Amino acid sequence: MAPLTRMRAGSDDHVPTTLQVEYYTQRATAGLIVTEGVAISPEGFGWAHTPGLWTAEQVRGWRRVTNSVHAAGGRIVAQLWHTGAISHPDLRGGARPLSASEVDPKQISVTAAGRVPTVAPRPMTNDEIRQTTADYARAARNAMDAGFDGVQIQANYLYLLAQFLNKATNRRTDEYGGDIEGRARLLFEVVEAILDEVDPSKVGVKIGPMHETGPFAANDETLPMAEYAIRELGGYGLSHLLIMGNTTDFTGTPLEPLMGDGMFRHFRPIFRGTLIANTDMDAERGNRLIADGLADLVAFGRPFIANPDLVQRLKTGAPLAEIDWTTVYGAGPKGYSDYPALQRENA
Repeated sequence: MAPLTRMRAGSDDHVPTTLQVEYYTQRATAGLIVTEGVAISPEGFGWAHTPGLWTAEQVRGWRRVTNSVHAAGGRIVAQLWHTGAISHPDLRGGARPLSASEVDPKQISVTAAGRVPTVAPRPMTNDEIRQTTADYARAARNAMDAGFDGVQIQANYLYLLAQFLNKATNRRTDEYGGDIEGRARLLFEVVEAILDEVDPSKVGVKIGPMHETGPFAANDETLPMAEYAIRELGGYGLSHLLIMGNTTDFTGTPLEPLMGDGMFRHFRPIFRGTLIANTDMDAERGNRLIADGLADLVAFGRPFIANPDLVQRLKTGAPLAEIDWTTVYGAGPKGYSDYPALQRENA
């Protein structure tokens, strides 16, 4: 089960709720669950009603989740998350979010009052970068204390590590900017700090090239950066690498050859280790990717929202329930933990 932000944590303390215990336990048959993004620190927090892993209360809340998932026969890893410039002053007591450089990502921040445009972040000092690396390590240690089976570093999409990797959002001239190696420095420092706390067999990374709007549009270094980072990550003996296929139209961009299965065909020879393929998966495509050697595992994301028993449905060829998109982000059990399993539907 791929990570899915669902906004059901405590709004003030960012502690997982009993709803989240129920939700993840319902989906324990996934075999391996990757949680929603979990903020590593108050500075890394940047999406309303999402959980954290920096306080003792949050650790205890997650322990309830992991204990329940394990009792149901599943395994679960925590996705470690720093939102960087995707956060907003409304989530930070008026302070600007932190990132590589003062570049507005021109995306949307999700605040308690609703969705608002992002703002230009404040460039991180070197001391803040070192503290952030330490925060990742602490969150990883907390994850293991909370009973997780491992962690996944979120280095993909629009968030902090991706902001450092992207030349359009990283205009630094120090050792954390400039060429590809400099922009990737923070990623590897984070990986190494976490490996000081957690065995590599329990640490994975989510990363890959993307084409979004604004400064996150694919450029001439998007693919070379991803190739460099993924090749280097292969030397750490990690648990896995999760790569998403294209979520937007790559036509006419430097990433056009990576559309469809092209993403996995391209990166399979580059990464030495277990590769998990994600995005637009169904049983036929997943089996084909594995049979063709393009992936070792397949992650399903959106299908798990409305189908807590997705595995059983795929095994039996049963129809999939439809998602109520109006309840994906919100509060309470509706559209979260109240989707029925197949046997209950047929009862």
